[in-house]
Amino acid sequence: MGTLYLVRHGQASFGADDYDQLSPLGQRQSLQLGRYWAERGLRFDAVVTGTLRRHAQTWAGIAEGAGLDTTALAWPGLNEYDSHAVIQAVYPHPLPKPDTPERYRHHFRLLRDGLTQWMAGTVSPQGMPSYNDFVQGITRALDHVRAQHQGHKVLIVSSGGPIATAVGHVLGLSPEGTIELNMRIRNSAVTEFQFNPKRHTLLTYNTLPHLDAPVFADWVTYA
Repeated sequence: MGTLYLVRHGQASFGADDYDQLSPLGQRQSLQLGRYWAERGLRFDAVVTGTLRRHAQTWAGIAEGAGLDTTALAWPGLNEYDSHAVIQAVYPHPLPKPDTPERYRHHFRLLRDGLTQWMAGTVSPQGMPSYNDFVQGITRALDHVRAQHQGHKVLIVSSGGPIATAVGHVLGLSPEGTIELNMRIRNSAVTEFQFNPKRHTLLTYNTLPHLDAPVFADWVTYA
């Protein structure tokens, strides 16, 4: 059996003009995860990341913290959906920055509605693939891991949507169940699968072992 570790990127720049870069806290989260794994002697036979900057930056932080020099395989199918396009598909009006609790909740209510309609095929967010094509990009990455890395330890660095979709695929969840997973996944959280040539099996979901100390209590973030 091999083990696949799926990591959501560290905290990005939510509410900023450019979301696709880690915040200073996101950088610290990534470094701490690498240090945690180094302390336990965990090393990877292969690393696969999405092609977004926050994915590459998260892997760079993990690698620095763990003292790893593995070259990551860039996999576009592990990229996140465009949340702005998803919201625009159901709410084609300007939105203020989500800089208050109510605006934050409103943002995610719209995102949940947009995801539900995109998954059902009732809206087609601009510039995005169909939901079926999105899922296929992720399942092909899982197929690649099973085919090429049997018995190995493999790391995937991606985003909440693809990781929740991978878990939903493995567990046979409905799209609605996958959305619930997506809404709860935390920054730098670790999800683990075991795998053999035929299938993946879920071991853990959305864990933060590297932040399990009082000193890291305010390092737990969701966006």
